[in-house]
Amino acid sequence: MADKSISFLKSVKQRASWKKEREEEKRKQYESRIPYLPTECISNILVRLPLESLQRSRFVCKTWYKIVNCCIFIEAYLQRSESVLIFLVPPKRDVFFPYSRPNLQEHSNVFSVESKLFQLQSVPVLQRPLMDPTSLLHIKFMEIENGKMKVEEYNATCLGAVRAACGGLILLDNKMKKGGLIALNPVTRELTALPLGTLFPPHSESYGLAFSQTARHFKLVHLFRDEMQYVSCEILNLGARSWRMVDGPAFGAFGWFGYDPVFAIRAIHWIPQVDHSEYMVSMTVDDEKFHHIPLPRSSGIQDRIVEMRGDLGFVSHEELCKIDVWILRNLCGEGWTKQYSITVGSESCMIPLYFSRICGEMIFQDEDGSLYAYDCSLQLMKNVEMKKGSFPLNCHYFTHVNSLLSWKIQGNVID
Repeated sequence: MADKSISFLKSVKQRASWKKEREEEKRKQYESRIPYLPTECISNILVRLPLESLQRSRFVCKTWYKIVNCCIFIEAYLQRSESVLIFLVPPKRDVFFPYSRPNLQEHSNVFSVESKLFQLQSVPVLQRPLMDPTSLLHIKFMEIENGKMKVEEYNATCLGAVRAACGGLILLDNKMKKGGLIALNPVTRELTALPLGTLFPPHSESYGLAFSQTARHFKLVHLFRDEMQYVSCEILNLGARSWRMVDGPAFGAFGWFGYDPVFAIRAIHWIPQVDHSEYMVSMTVDDEKFHHIPLPRSSGIQDRIVEMRGDLGFVSHEELCKIDVWILRNLCGEGWTKQYSITVGSESCMIPLYFSRICGEMIFQDEDGSLYAYDCSLQLMKNVEMKKGSFPLNCHYFTHVNSLLSWKIQGNVID
């Protein structure tokens, strides 16, 4: 009986060994048909893929996965990525049944921020879902390519509003925890919950997200106005577990927090008044100091500051039919210089939305929702072709760039 058991075991081992040899032989035959490509060549091909194709390609094999997740590749892909506008929209409802719940089964591949964060699943509990699907917001982005606007999906949903954006990361309200925040990369879907800071209503606070070259990590800056009208400041290093207080701006510097701050020339910048602001408030990210920087002219309601390829731009409506674009390259140099003068229609109300970092175009939105692109190299204003109703008028947009960056920075990634 023992001899039969030994013989059976030996037969199993031989069969497993034979199977392994056959698989190894097939693998070698398969590899022999594929010409060898150096890693640098594969990386050079992958970095040129559009976002959706790149997301699929990184799971082709271990080699490609390592290439795509390498710091050098992430930086190269970031430098080739165009600026977009990121925003949230509610789910579409049935025209004939407007009060019916959205069918989540039709979107089984949709990523839920809250489900990922808390490992929740939208399954019925006593015939009620853990998260009401009607309250979920879809995360989308708008890009302009060859004079045409298109809205793309991340196939991701969330409950909270976007509060800030920088380097491919966005900051979301954590609606599952009062006063909580979530840092998310909508491309890689990597996220982390942030600790509670000082609680204030949205109209009395402002968040700015920036990257510190010296400290090599992202910093989240929170300004909030107390009952005595003092503006205080607390800062959180992403990855840390506690906020720390720093000296805030001078008393009376801020009239309101309505304009979103802009990160450029290693500082976060705010326009502190609704209208007739003579200066901007800037916080240098590395030393965490606040400064008052005079604007080249008084800022109006239609004027904005924008990031322009690392520099800071001030888009000013000088006259009824004239828009000037000023550039500030650092906070301690020669000051503002006028870069462009744009002639527009006398009845236009052109609000600058963002600057496209690759194409070199300033994107404007008119009061009727039409989009225009000013080509800075050709000094030509063009109407952007857009599908009616595809881009919401009453929406809060944030300038964004689709990247593979993580809030856990490794290596030299951001310039």
